[in-house]
Amino acid sequence: MPYYLTGLGSVSAFYTDSIKTRVDGELMQVNFKEGQFVNKGDLLVVIDPRPYEVALEQAQAQLFKDQATLRDAKLNYERYKGLLQNSGAMSQQQVDTQSATVDQLEGTVRTDQAAIDNAKLNLVYCHITSPISGRVGLRLVDPGNIVHATDTNPLLVITQLQPIAVLFTLPEDQLPTVSQHMAKETLQVIAYSRDDQTKLATGKLLTIDNQIDQSTGTGKLKGVFENKDDALWPNQFVNIRLLLEIRKNSTVIPAAAVQRGPQGTYVFVTKPDNTVDIRPITIAFTQDNLSNIANGLSPNEVVVTDGQDKLQEGSKIEVRAPAHAGGSPATSPASTGAEQSGK
Repeated sequence: MPYYLTGLGSVSAFYTDSIKTRVDGELMQVNFKEGQFVNKGDLLVVIDPRPYEVALEQAQAQLFKDQATLRDAKLNYERYKGLLQNSGAMSQQQVDTQSATVDQLEGTVRTDQAAIDNAKLNLVYCHITSPISGRVGLRLVDPGNIVHATDTNPLLVITQLQPIAVLFTLPEDQLPTVSQHMAKETLQVIAYSRDDQTKLATGKLLTIDNQIDQSTGTGKLKGVFENKDDALWPNQFVNIRLLLEIRKNSTVIPAAAVQRGPQGTYVFVTKPDNTVDIRPITIAFTQDNLSNIANGLSPNEVVVTDGQDKLQEGSKIEVRAPAHAGGSPATSPASTGAEQSGK
């Protein structure tokens, strides 16, 4: 019998990117449709690149000019150095000054090159591509508008839905057990709808948070789902079942058979003479209308599942078949349904 831990969870996109511009300019092109799935690297938006193309040409021209000045300064330095060594027509101070001039011009050329690299980078920023594969939300800015790097609102938002994550909580007392099982194997996580009736997706447990919420006494866990059919959406509330283990060779009975009294839990067990006996039991856990019995019952014993309010120790019963099975219901006032416990 599978043993699940249950908790309430909230779906969260694995990655969420708010796309903003890093340069100022007119929004020229929008190359996506709202709700479209885009791949990493796809071109999304184009901002007018012409001002940055002009800036690049200006930087390249300035570099060309300063390189020519640097070449002339280097030639003069070589001349001055030769005159100093051969005829002494130049002073050491003049040679040193010219050497410093060459170094200054080399710094200027490097500055020009940095300006070119910056202009090229701005041109790259004019073409905004998708950093992740995901689903595009609603368009927040229309073509023709002037956008700025300082704008607080993004141009669009991309959420990664495949895979997708679910954050859920469990009581802190259960976390050590979960951690122990995680060390042995990957644990399965199943997401159900809000009414806990419809199975939405199956995934795996990724991690446990590194702290416990003192206000609620719970710890956060994160599950990952492939979500190939888009059954899960960000911010969706789901019920989570964490499959901790499968307990084999368990004695299982319908939960309807379990009664509770001052002495604890018990069931009515039928005897060969069609009378009942009260049997104390210990329940390991109850799940999906089934109770896993730790002790008190043996496989193949028959337990009463209906009409227990009419019974007491030694009462006579008549077993009746379920109505959907075509059996006729018993008419005895003490009649009751019965089911066989099994493995």
